[in-house]
Amino acid sequence: MISRRIVLSLAAGLAATCLLGACGSSGGTGTAGAAAPVTPATSAPATSAPAATGSTGSGSGQSGTTAGVTAVAAQGIGSIVTDDQGLTLYRYDKDEPNPSKWTCSGACTKTWIPVIVQDSVRTTGVEKSLLGTVHRNGLTQLTLSGWPLYRYVGDTAAGQVNGQGKDGAWYAVTPSGQKSTATG
Repeated sequence: MISRRIVLSLAAGLAATCLLGACGSSGGTGTAGAAAPVTPATSAPATSAPAATGSTGSGSGQSGTTAGVTAVAAQGIGSIVTDDQGLTLYRYDKDEPNPSKWTCSGACTKTWIPVIVQDSVRTTGVEKSLLGTVHRNGLTQLTLSGWPLYRYVGDTAAGQVNGQGKDGAWYAVTPSGQKSTATG
């Protein structure tokens, strides 16, 4: 009778372990909230303390969330801003800086991934007073000098600027929030 209880307890423990292991692994990807567009709110200042990074998932393997921005020299196009993974950040000429307003939505966000922040943002070489945010489908998109920021899905490694000048409207952003007009 006792050995039967031990066997049943071990079996129950093994089953529980398997279930907990299955709960901890997820093969799915998140969504970036490409639902119906929401009217953007006005820009609010971002702070410069460290923040936790998370993932909004973009389907491209790139995280939509960042905890820091850095000014770097990009070969051929001058000083630009990258995220905490070294990926180039872009601005879109059809967006508006004052008040901050994004216009890239739906299918556009599959190519141009909005830079989402959860809390505060670290800065290196970028004036923290130029950072702000704009609300986007329940998330908070980072702005620089009022311009909403994006990553380009075609930039797959740090230092790439494959989105520079795309469609005559997408440009790597400079540390002051201007568009980089140089073409490497």
